[in-house]
Amino acid sequence: MPAGDAISLAALAPEIIVALAAVVILLLGSWLPRRRQHLSRWIALAAVGAALILSVARTSRPAEVTAAATFTIDTSLSTTRLAVLAGTAVVLVLAGGRFGGHKRESEFYVLLLLGALGTLVLAGASDLLVLGAGYLLASIPLYALVGFAKDSAGTEAMLKYYLMGALFGVLLLVGITVLFGVGGSTTYAGLTRTLPNAPAGAAAVGLLAVAAGLLFKAGAVPAHFWVPDAIDGTTGPAAAFISTIPKIGALVALFRLSSLTGVPTAWPLILALLAALTMTLGNLAAFFQARVLRLLSYSTISQVGYLLMVTAAVGHSELALPSLLFYLLGYTVTNLGAFAVVCAFPTLRTLDDYRGFFRRHRWLALSLIFCLFGLIGTPPTAVFVGKLTAFTAALDAGFGWLVVLALINSVASVFYYLRWIYLLFQSSPSGKAIERVDRGGAEPEAAGDAETDEGGPVDPDAVPVPWSARSAVILSIVSVCFGLSANPVLAFLLVSPLP
Repeated sequence: MPAGDAISLAALAPEIIVALAAVVILLLGSWLPRRRQHLSRWIALAAVGAALILSVARTSRPAEVTAAATFTIDTSLSTTRLAVLAGTAVVLVLAGGRFGGHKRESEFYVLLLLGALGTLVLAGASDLLVLGAGYLLASIPLYALVGFAKDSAGTEAMLKYYLMGALFGVLLLVGITVLFGVGGSTTYAGLTRTLPNAPAGAAAVGLLAVAAGLLFKAGAVPAHFWVPDAIDGTTGPAAAFISTIPKIGALVALFRLSSLTGVPTAWPLILALLAALTMTLGNLAAFFQARVLRLLSYSTISQVGYLLMVTAAVGHSELALPSLLFYLLGYTVTNLGAFAVVCAFPTLRTLDDYRGFFRRHRWLALSLIFCLFGLIGTPPTAVFVGKLTAFTAALDAGFGWLVVLALINSVASVFYYLRWIYLLFQSSPSGKAIERVDRGGAEPEAAGDAETDEGGPVDPDAVPVPWSARSAVILSIVSVCFGLSANPVLAFLLVSPLP
């Protein structure tokens, strides 16, 4: 084997480990008895942990382009690896508390690993064909995740998600074809040389079509329609994954695409307008949501709007890349912290169900409060620093109007987050069945998050809290510590995205 190939395999070790783990678990789960399916979870956690360790070790090495200049391993990918792998590990823990003993438990972990792998491919792609492959790998397993419970709500959500994904997937492939036609290459290095001399109109159409696919993965306007239905219709762990992990790879991929030489001069303005629409629509739609998962789904749309501000500043602010990466890290920790609480109590479907939650589960309530304040962007949380640097990058790029709009949206978001926090301290109605427990601790076969007749009203104080809920406390602490240590992290991230 040539030395260059060996170096490439070593550099791609985290992705290779995740892919092999998915294959091993798929084969192992086909013959493991139901009571032994938990072994698959431990294999998945071990693989993700090993990949995470290798990713941390790789962060200090120089950037590298491998696989015939189709995959770039740099600061952007290294940070994406940390966020995606750590986030996937958290979701595996949450899923273990929810799907332990389920006869298709191994399948759930396989789908998670494949979705994480596709996200990593999206983030590292420096070739349009690899980008297309990453899009499919980050999409198809997630369709199955959404409909995993096989209930009516999950099936409907899966169909909506799939149809939207197919539409924007076709647009992405059309964009790849157009860019190859006008640029004569699919690699980003080749397009950087040829796009400046290509027909401007055709290049703009191709870039917009490719960007449409990435906006779908991120859950941004105008490709956001699937988000509330998919998140509200699926199980808690799947909702936590699809609302957090795929958008990391999509936004890093959009950043790389926007960094190409020869993009239309109006490209930053287009992204700025999309950012404005996304954050405003997400906030307005979240105002009067009564269901917890729908509120979090519109919250995640609004967060994508703030993140898109940074992509609009590409090439105009040296703070753009570190701002994007730091924000993604902070958002991953904070959003998964909020979902960890929601996953621990799947039958609490509405905000009103959380009345008196602070009295019953004080530490989890405090963790949820810290995470919700973090999503608002309250100091000293990580998202606060992410928003601050994003606003600074947008100002450097000349988008002062966008910063003003983002500030207004941030203040407006306080309303719907505080609605939830306020109810945590209210007294619950007497005699109301606030929590139900499934017998045996396992999720019903095809009921998803729905309540079943197997469980009955019980004393809320006697409801056992899943062990996986402890991750909410850890994540809320990490969010605050991450915000307090922002300066050294940002200094480390202040590196060019390309070698």
